[in-house]
Amino acid sequence: RATLASALELEGTVLREGRLTQFVANNLERRIRLSGAPRGEPPAGGGGPSIPAIDPGALQDVVALAGQVAAQVDELLRNVHCGLQALTALSVGCIQTYRDGVESLGEAADLSIRAMYALVARCEELDRAMQPVPALAKRIRDMKGTLERLEGLCK
Repeated sequence: RATLASALELEGTVLREGRLTQFVANNLERRIRLSGAPRGEPPAGGGGPSIPAIDPGALQDVVALAGQVAAQVDELLRNVHCGLQALTALSVGCIQTYRDGVESLGEAADLSIRAMYALVARCEELDRAMQPVPALAKRIRDMKGTLERLEGLCK
């Protein structure tokens, strides 16, 4: 790699950014002209650049290939469109399920709060109903003590 990089630096400018390497050739226009000249002939000097003749068969091949590429791009776009529609439908389904879950959770929380208030109210009623119990228990203990003393006297 070091020899390749040094050889490239002799022919032009080499720029490296991370894993990306860029190469800009010196005299790029001259090199392009040389590549278009027929083998063994020097490029036309001084006059305008010589343009080689266009092969009609090659042009037809390029047109046919362009048609094939266009058809493949159309097919690719149709596939992407169908995929996006499927993903959109899936996303809508997920959002609707989420919305339904949130609504259901809200209703359940509301019912739970109402049930909690009802339980608290019933507990308060039970507490009020149970307030006489300590006094009644004291009276029962007193009666029991009195009965025990009477039994003790009767024996």
